[in-house]
Amino acid sequence: MSAVAARLAVVRRSMEEACGRAGRDVTGVTLVAVTKTHPVETVREAIEAGLTVFGENRVQEGARKIDALRDEFPGISWRLIGSLQTNKAKSAVKYFEEIQSVDRIHLLEILAREAGAAGRRLPVYVEVNVGGEASKGGAPPAEAGALARAALALGEIELRGLMAVPPFSPDPEASRGHFRDLRLLRDRIQEETGSALPGLSMGMSHDFAVAIEEGATVIRVGTALFGERPRP
Repeated sequence: MSAVAARLAVVRRSMEEACGRAGRDVTGVTLVAVTKTHPVETVREAIEAGLTVFGENRVQEGARKIDALRDEFPGISWRLIGSLQTNKAKSAVKYFEEIQSVDRIHLLEILAREAGAAGRRLPVYVEVNVGGEASKGGAPPAEAGALARAALALGEIELRGLMAVPPFSPDPEASRGHFRDLRLLRDRIQEETGSALPGLSMGMSHDFAVAIEEGATVIRVGTALFGERPRP
């Protein structure tokens, strides 16, 4: 068994245990393997271990890996989870199945235009800055509803839900309130718009179990699968 396969078994067991505590079915949680700064060989090892959904923070780095692996593994899904500059929107639409970091209307409109030009409907998440951190992307919670409504009004966009990266704490319980706030915000937007937004992308290596207990449908896990990231 490879190192990635062994770590994956531990992560999946933790997912199952968290779902058990929350009375949820583990099939309702998508594991996104975050491969930022990891080489193509590591991604290939992860695919061989059974992972099928991958997340990248940067368009250019992700594009290189996607190009290297597309022919060998055509069924793999790639999600952009890092901040997106508008000048990279065209490439993001070309390479990624889903974009989880939409945090402003201008970016949303450009993505809609590029998706339309590519003849596709683009799945997105609205990223919310739940901790109010100046160093992080994400719309302020008070603006998330307006951004969601703008996304719902665009035919080229499929709004799947909300995404957040809470302030880091070594204590996973410190994230619980932020995860709960995101879920309640999502519920409020659903009620106000009358549109189903099933997705909650929240939780990373150190706190994904808490995120699952609070309703996460997508978790983004890197270190717990691949060890500490190599420095670029």
